[in-house]
Amino acid sequence: MEISQEQFERLLEQIRELTARVYRLEEKLESNKPRQTPETQPAVTASDPVRSQPRPSAVSGPAIPPAPRLDLPRPTVLATPPADLESRIGSHWLNRIGIAAVLVGVSFFLNYAFENGWIGPTGRIVIGLIAGVAVVWWSEYFRKRDYFIFSYTLKALGIGVVYLSLWAAFQVYHLLPSGVVFTFMVIVTGLTCAMAIVQDAEILAAFAIAGGFSTPVLLSTGQNREIELFSYLAVLNVGILALTIAKAWWRIPFLGFIGTLALYIAWYNEFYDRSQLAPTLVFASLFFAIFAVAPMFIVRQSDSGNIAVALALANGVAYFLQAYAMLNPVSKDGMAWFTLLLAAVYLLLMRIATGASGEAEKLRLIHLALAIGLITVAIPIRLEAHAMTIGWLVESAALLWVGTRSKLDLMNWFAILALALGVGRLVFWDDFAPAQLIFNERMIIYGVAVAALGFCAYQSSRHQDETWKTVAAIALVALNLLALRALSMEVADFYAQQMPAGRNVWSPESLLRRRRILIVRDFTYSALWMAYGAMLMAIGFWRRSAFVRWQALALIAFTTVKVFVYDTSELDRIYRILSFVALGVVLLAISFAYQRNWLKLPSQKTA
Repeated sequence: MEISQEQFERLLEQIRELTARVYRLEEKLESNKPRQTPETQPAVTASDPVRSQPRPSAVSGPAIPPAPRLDLPRPTVLATPPADLESRIGSHWLNRIGIAAVLVGVSFFLNYAFENGWIGPTGRIVIGLIAGVAVVWWSEYFRKRDYFIFSYTLKALGIGVVYLSLWAAFQVYHLLPSGVVFTFMVIVTGLTCAMAIVQDAEILAAFAIAGGFSTPVLLSTGQNREIELFSYLAVLNVGILALTIAKAWWRIPFLGFIGTLALYIAWYNEFYDRSQLAPTLVFASLFFAIFAVAPMFIVRQSDSGNIAVALALANGVAYFLQAYAMLNPVSKDGMAWFTLLLAAVYLLLMRIATGASGEAEKLRLIHLALAIGLITVAIPIRLEAHAMTIGWLVESAALLWVGTRSKLDLMNWFAILALALGVGRLVFWDDFAPAQLIFNERMIIYGVAVAALGFCAYQSSRHQDETWKTVAAIALVALNLLALRALSMEVADFYAQQMPAGRNVWSPESLLRRRRILIVRDFTYSALWMAYGAMLMAIGFWRRSAFVRWQALALIAFTTVKVFVYDTSELDRIYRILSFVALGVVLLAISFAYQRNWLKLPSQKTA
């Protein structure tokens, strides 16, 4: 009987440990014996072979030698290859390439046989089914001999052949109706799941789930069968939840979520209309409930807290966007109430989630962050405002708070993504038509964005990692650019309201008035930017921040170029004079502050 190198090493180690224990026991027994004087010590005769060997004294005799190292002869087995690139290539990739080569060769042979009419459609399907089952059966031979990777590769190949054969029986050759093929595919999925549970193999469960989600795609006829499709997905997801509860397989619910979302989006883009709102929302809510419960079991059974948090966040965002796409065009009031109801659900989930581990605490915090974000979004939805932008911005602040509390970088990066989406949507997507200056919807949303960027800069600056220091710097620059843009847009709107309108817009008087307004507007831009730069410089001196002062210098430099290049040629004499005087005063004041070093700035080396 052959034994592997690993088994031999374990056996050798056990023998060494047992030998050492025997020697320690003998030493302990010898030390507990009473000392014998020469008068009472029994005589040793030559006829006593056992006692003829003198035993060393526990007190004065020499120490018992340590357990000898057993240099047993090694069995003639293959040595275990080192876990390097060569080993991975030889043990993992070569077997897969070999299987692929055999599969391609057999495919060429079968194709040749099909083209020459040697095998009919029924024979082709039967051959495929038998070959798939045979490969799965053959893989068990290797699994029992501990070649697990090779065995699971063969199983994947065999299961794939069975699925494709059933698909060909329906789609290519039309030998079986869709109901029969669907039933067989479900049976194959169930058997693969059962095999995964019995063998405790998560990879087999992944194969089964992948096959389960492939079944509707393989049997699609291009017709809208919403109830059948989503009912099947609901049953499949319930099975995935059962696997998650029975086994600590965190990859399985994530795979189920991705598969469900992909099929839902594909169906929605192809078939959805407003008449299907009720059943579609019911199924979407059912899917949401399944994947909202799954993370709580993941954190209870394993330490994959990051995965549970990511699944909870992705599930909540996807469900909200699904509901928003369906409900908001129908009723904004209904969408607002739905958002508040969803926030209440997350507050309930936060209370239900149990466990004293750090992973469970992270999950509770993400539930709280989602609830806060949803409550904040509900108000602008009701007021028909730019709900998505405010939602991204508030959600980013909530996620940053969660990431700081839980020390979870994943949440911080999600927050950065949400913040980027919110700012990007505000700058490039949202369109405003404010009826009044300053106190309007646009300034409110820009204020929220500035506050979110400020919070991001503050939280990121508290990290010791240089990456987060860079994030803080970028957020601070974006904050100033966004604030300056908002103020400049208010200036533009103020002068736009004074522009001439009506039929005589192209008259000489109207053109002259338009030019005067543009001249004043451009001067106001210069004055605004110089004032903002001076404010940044004051903040930089006050906070002793060289980074803020450099931003002020950059803005003042840009304004200086504008004054000398543009204002000199375009502005009237009075505004030109005012521009240069104001710029000169600001530059002199800043220069004087630097020369006097009033705030005792650190030296260049320290800075």
